[in-house]
Amino acid sequence: MIVRPNLHWLRMMFVWRGSVLPSILPQLGVTTAFALVVTLCHGRLFAWKIPLTFVPFSLIGLTLAIFLGFRNSTSYARYWEARVLWGSILNETRSLARQALTLTDDASDAPPFVRVLIAFTHALRHQLRDSDPSGDLARLLEPHEIERVGRAQFKPAVLLLIAGERLREMRTRGQIAPVLVPAMEIPLGRLSDALGGCERIASTPIPFTYAVILHRTIYLYCFLLPFGLLDSIHGMTPVIVAFLSYTFFALEALGAEIEHPFGVEPNDLALGAISSGIEATLREMLGERDLGPKPEPVDYVLI
Repeated sequence: MIVRPNLHWLRMMFVWRGSVLPSILPQLGVTTAFALVVTLCHGRLFAWKIPLTFVPFSLIGLTLAIFLGFRNSTSYARYWEARVLWGSILNETRSLARQALTLTDDASDAPPFVRVLIAFTHALRHQLRDSDPSGDLARLLEPHEIERVGRAQFKPAVLLLIAGERLREMRTRGQIAPVLVPAMEIPLGRLSDALGGCERIASTPIPFTYAVILHRTIYLYCFLLPFGLLDSIHGMTPVIVAFLSYTFFALEALGAEIEHPFGVEPNDLALGAISSGIEATLREMLGERDLGPKPEPVDYVLI
């Protein structure tokens, strides 16, 4: 996720880090070079003048812009839903930590319970990014829990189960009144809902055929565009084609990037920073001074 102060309008014109330009530069260069060749050949292909005008491109371009806008809106909705889910994880883990510290007669079991919640947060991040959670689990869990979670395929779900078992142990030992257990089960259930929501977003992309239709239409449009503009703007054709191609290629690339909000691209969610923030606030509630590592942006990017 890009975190940087607002830039001057002139500097914004030349921002490289965080833009989609690096990913679309090859196809943009090919399209512009093709437009230059068409201009130099005066719109002829093997001595045959291709009879195109700008009229069909105006109609197709409007339709294409509408579909690209819909695609980007759908992608951003997935991105924002993912951020809301992680916000709910922060809220519910705080609630559970507070309840473990204030609703129990003996708060000695609160730190191990809260560490399971911290481990759940990191395990979910690792599951969504398909990375190894063993380092985070080793510093947060007890040995038998590390072995149990390590064998599991869906580690965050098992950690929620362990949190529920710890809650049951506190109830059976009389540390928490049975009437208060449902109050703690509510945020625990919401954590399960957030887990399921994140798994749904990660495993259900926008239908592939929709992306294929947009992709083909954009490329056909950009490669045929020089033939429709040449007779009207002549030598400026490569410049206008480059500008319009950049717009369409960038919108397509942006939609594809934020469609998967749990990745490690500059515009994806900073799950590492969010997880570290959740760990820090829960450790602070436990009265600990060591709040864990504080992530810093690398070249304005938080991972």
